Amino acid sequence: MRAISRETRVALALLALLLVLNVALNPLRFAPAAWGTLLGLAAPLICAALASMPAILGGRGGIDVSVGPAMGFINAVLIKTLVIDCGITTAWVLVPAAIAMGAAIGAVNGAIATLVRVQPIIATLGTYLVLSGLTLTLLPAPLGGAPQWLKALSGAWSLLPLAVLALAWLGFKRTPLYDHLLATGSDDRAAYSAGINVTAVRFLSYVITGLFAGVAALALTALIGSADPTIGPNFTLLAISSAALGGVSLAGGRGGFLAAAVGAVDIFLLQSALTYFNVSTFVLQISYGLILVASICINALPSALPRRGAA
Repeated sequence: MRAISRETRVALALLALLLVLNVALNPLRFAPAAWGTLLGLAAPLICAALASMPAILGGRGGIDVSVGPAMGFINAVLIKTLVIDCGITTAWVLVPAAIAMGAAIGAVNGAIATLVRVQPIIATLGTYLVLSGLTLTLLPAPLGGAPQWLKALSGAWSLLPLAVLALAWLGFKRTPLYDHLLATGSDDRAAYSAGINVTAVRFLSYVITGLFAGVAALALTALIGSADPTIGPNFTLLAISSAALGGVSLAGGRGGFLAAAVGAVDIFLLQSALTYFNVSTFVLQISYGLILVASICINALPSALPRRGAA
């Protein structure tokens, strides 16, 4: 079992401080009776951060900026196409459809980044733009309503999406592919020399990112209870910032489920505290940017210090 990294321990300490602050500021909102609703509010961000994590772990700059637009596109297709146009409301169709769309988007990103060898951030930026355009074409304005069982995922059953992702990740960790992913992210040349199929492992990381994005889209749809073509891209910066803040190295090979989840909870609690003080959205955006820059700097320190010592 791997020890919790220094960066994740710092994020956990920050989580404790922010939780105490939020409970002091708004005890009713954070009372045990409200935990289900509170978790439903945080679930889309946590799931988005978890979705960003596998591609980042694979290294080679594997930052997938299309996670947010993928969530928005899947949200629009579920409500506009399946629920409204086709009249399909059953979970046995909507859940597999969301996951399948996420996996397909991840596979496209993975193919462009690993087979065509386009820089991942450029490849996923292209997907970002395509998905954003498709979503607005399909759904120019907010529309519709989600089925009641789906809305319950933001209330009484808000833990379910996170539990599904946790079980999926635990299952993945029990396979050799997990160690191959970390080895590839840490040093792809050494991994290749050890007989690891680096291209296949990195491709798989994008597929897993897409699968998780499908679950994140379900959590988002449950929260807003409808389809909104503009809400998805808002999660792009937040998801990457969350992963970095929690201790997922943007260079790859270091971090995991706990790191991404803790970072997302930190940002959610920060949002909650700043909102209590009626801070403008502009200040929130500034804080997210500062968090991302600070997280990258903290993540870079372990590798920078040895180089300075050697010099």
